[in-house]
Amino acid sequence: MSEKNFNTSEIMELAKEMSQNNMVAYEELPKYDLFLSQVIDYLNDKFSEEKYTNNIVQNYIKSEVISKPEDGKKRGYTKLHLAQLALLSYMRPVLTTEEIKKVFRLAFNEINDRSDDIISWEKAYKIFSDIQKDSFDGFLSNNLFDDKKLDHITEELNLANEDEERIRTFIVVMSLVAQASVIKKLVQKIVREYHE
Repeated sequence: MSEKNFNTSEIMELAKEMSQNNMVAYEELPKYDLFLSQVIDYLNDKFSEEKYTNNIVQNYIKSEVISKPEDGKKRGYTKLHLAQLALLSYMRPVLTTEEIKKVFRLAFNEINDRSDDIISWEKAYKIFSDIQKDSFDGFLSNNLFDDKKLDHITEELNLANEDEERIRTFIVVMSLVAQASVIKKLVQKIVREYHE
C-alpha cells in the first residue's frame, strides 16, 4: 500500500471535490414510495462510508427518531423518510441517537404527527443542504492550512526530510479533528442546554 502525501493544495482540491458532490437535491430524491430494501440500497449507495441495514432503520423507527412508514403499505417509505434518513446520516457521526431525536423535536415535535411540524421536512432538508454548501464554500475560501505556517512548524521540529510530509499530513489531520471536536462539543452543549 503506497502512502499518500498531502499538501495544502491537494486538501483544498479534496474539499472542492466534496463540495461539488454535495447532498442530493430534495427534488432528486425518489418520488415513488419504496420498499425498505430499496431504502437501504439507496442509502448505502449515497452514503458509502456508512452501512445501513433493515435493523438500523427499524430501530430508528421504533425509537421514534424517524417516522413510521405508511400503515399497511409494503412500499411505505416515502421521500420524507429518505430526507429524514439523509439528515440523520450527517448527524450520526456527531450526535447520539437521543441527541438526534431532541434536535428533530425542535422542528417537528412528535415525529409521527405531521400536523405539529413547525417546518416541513422538505424545508429542513433544503436548509441543511444550503448550510452544507456554504460550509464547504467557507472552508474553501478560508484556507486553514497555510503552507507557510506548516513550513514553520516542520522547520521548528527539525525533522528528517523523509518525515516532513508525514508530519505535515499529521498536523493537517489533527487540525481537522480539533475543529470537528469543537463543533461536536458546541452542538451537544446547545442540544443539552435547550432541553434543560
